[in-house]
Amino acid sequence: MNDFEEGFLMGILVGEGHFGGDGLHPQVTLRMHTRHEELFHWLEAKVAGSKLYGPYHHGGRNYYQWMVRGKALREELLPILRRHFDHVDAHIRQRIADMISRYKITE
Repeated sequence: MNDFEEGFLMGILVGEGHFGGDGLHPQVTLRMHTRHEELFHWLEAKVAGSKLYGPYHHGGRNYYQWMVRGKALREELLPILRRHFDHVDAHIRQRIADMISRYKITE
């Protein structure tokens, strides 16, 4: 990814992303309306190993869910998050740090 693409990705994740896990494995999740389908395909192409799920339609909601786990998280997304760590707000820095700590993610 070039610098602009990394910044664009970080902006999306800061605004809409979730940094956490399923209790056993860390994951970064992005869930948004189906009208953003083109963006989700871009994310899937740019972050090798990421997965796109959906579209889902229930409860009056129509959305996709993009997830980054395992090797893709450690080797593709986490280096980007770490490169831009000082440029995000304290809440997001804490969420990322908590995910790294809770799931003992190593480089």
